[in-house]
Amino acid sequence: MPTYTYRREDGSTFEVDQPITEDPLDTCPETGQDVERIITDNPGVIFKGEGFHVNDYDDHGPKEETPGADDEDAGAEAS
Repeated sequence: MPTYTYRREDGSTFEVDQPITEDPLDTCPETGQDVERIITDNPGVIFKGEGFHVNDYDDHGPKEETPGADDEDAGAEAS
């Protein structure tokens, strides 16, 4: 369920979880002031780690494993 941000008449803001199908609020449920729904920055989605196409493939196919990369990490941890 999306979270919407509303601005009250006095300039303060609050957030409400609402279904997409529900109409926007006209008044604040706490204060009764008129409100407007405001557009906020979308944080987007960032996929990190193995198993995601952007990380596992370059322009020419699957990325090659770096030989010995695991061995170097293990040696650093043991020191």
